[in-house]
Amino acid sequence: MHSPSASSSTRPEVLVTGGAGYIGSHVCVELVNAGYRPVVVDNLSNSKREAVRRVARICELEPDFYELDLNDREGLTEVFKKHDFKAVMHFAGLKAVGESSQIPLKYYRENLGGTLTLCEVMAEFSQGNLIFSSSATVYGDPATVPIDERFPTSATNPYGRSKLIIEEILRDLAAAPKEHQNSAWNITLLRYFNPVGAHESGLIGEDPSGIPNNLLPYIAQVAIGKLERLSVFGDDYDTVDGTGVRDYIHVVDLAKGHVAALEALDSTGPGCRAYNLGTGQGYSVLQMVKAFEKASGRDIPYQIAPRRPGDIANCYANADLARQELGWEAQFGLERMMVDAWRWQSQNPDGY
Repeated sequence: MHSPSASSSTRPEVLVTGGAGYIGSHVCVELVNAGYRPVVVDNLSNSKREAVRRVARICELEPDFYELDLNDREGLTEVFKKHDFKAVMHFAGLKAVGESSQIPLKYYRENLGGTLTLCEVMAEFSQGNLIFSSSATVYGDPATVPIDERFPTSATNPYGRSKLIIEEILRDLAAAPKEHQNSAWNITLLRYFNPVGAHESGLIGEDPSGIPNNLLPYIAQVAIGKLERLSVFGDDYDTVDGTGVRDYIHVVDLAKGHVAALEALDSTGPGCRAYNLGTGQGYSVLQMVKAFEKASGRDIPYQIAPRRPGDIANCYANADLARQELGWEAQFGLERMMVDAWRWQSQNPDGY
């Protein structure tokens, strides 16, 4: 348990959209640890209210919570009237790559529409400090690795394209003439690689609805017996063992990256900057399976399946810029990611 370092009334408030989700809930914990008070807005379409209650148990400070859709302009305006935010962290949005190709309009409506409404309300209240949850998917299929922030951007699916369009909207906002705006925009785009793991307490973690879209929760559900076996999509890539290689980052490291970005806003001044948040190290699907078997003491049966369209062989970050400018780098290695993921899964077999 962490004792809040300042009384909750004197803590600077940070709006966390999507704060009941996997990454948002871990960011709330790190915000409290760093002396802030998170205020959560979440429509609970893909998250649980219980996550915010668990944050309160970990931190001994309950974030204010509003069950609200970002497209509800009146509701959002009321939240801004009640609070004086130091900054906004924007996580809310739909995030399943495969589903985005099936229902693209819904992805554009939710992800773009929600962001536009949020920015309009922020402008109304002269609030220009924004940290946006972007994704390494904005690099498309990179020509080489590791990927740095100067690489060209593109998208291979509607989810990635929605992130990329939002990045471009935010760059346009930051570049617009100041005389036409209530306040200068100070925006940070954080491009995540593959968040995994869970808080060391085992109280909060990734709780996918239905069949998981991401590798680690799928492996974890096989380990606990909820799913029969893992399908490994492709074993003929040009990688260490033929399976796809990705940069997995512990969700707590990722959350600390957001606090570092928040604290850097004071010194950077207006503009729009992008940073990769990754470890700079790639692991293959089969390396992940073996590491999880070791952490859990369970066998993970798997079968090789055909490659999925849009999947790439190698994807890992060059995270030097975040280290140089934000003073942040990932601390936790693969073993710790697996141990924490297994603790969460074994203590919460059915999620929240």
